[in-house]
Amino acid sequence: MRVKGSNIHKNRRVKVLKQAKGYFGSKHKLYKTAKEQVMHSLKYAYRDRRQNKREMRKLWITRINAACRMNGISYSKFINGLNKAGVEINRKMLSEIAINDEAAFANLVELAKTGKAPKVTKTETKTTARKVEEKSSAKVEKKEKVDYSKMTVAELKSLAKEKNISGYTTMKKAELVAALEK
Repeated sequence: MRVKGSNIHKNRRVKVLKQAKGYFGSKHKLYKTAKEQVMHSLKYAYRDRRQNKREMRKLWITRINAACRMNGISYSKFINGLNKAGVEINRKMLSEIAINDEAAFANLVELAKTGKAPKVTKTETKTTARKVEEKSSAKVEKKEKVDYSKMTVAELKSLAKEKNISGYTTMKKAELVAALEK
């Protein structure tokens, strides 16, 4: 008695025909032509995923070059100047900056022309440090203003345990909220 691959055979063919859905002519109806076209399509998709990356990089470089020329510098000198200045921005972001924010791009061009990273003074570092401290303290204040009424009893009990509130195990939800808000 011979073995027939009934379900497996059928499922394999249905899978290929599903992949070929929307193809022209017999390529979406007949298994043999559909299989050939699906194989070609998968090959093209693999190839073009790599080509698309190349095309996008070319486009970004072209945009950056055009913006550089408008600011009186060549693309190669611009990239070299950014590298010397220690600026690490990829070409995608540079092209977006060139399109959307011409003033910021002009600043990058000036930075690239000097080829040096801008020196940061002590007062600038102090002000940035202050800003960072203010942001972190604001985050701490936000954390303190937690809405305990929306929490479950189990969460409230774990918070009470962390804050060393005595008798939290027998308290009801309202009592836990009141104790935590003190």
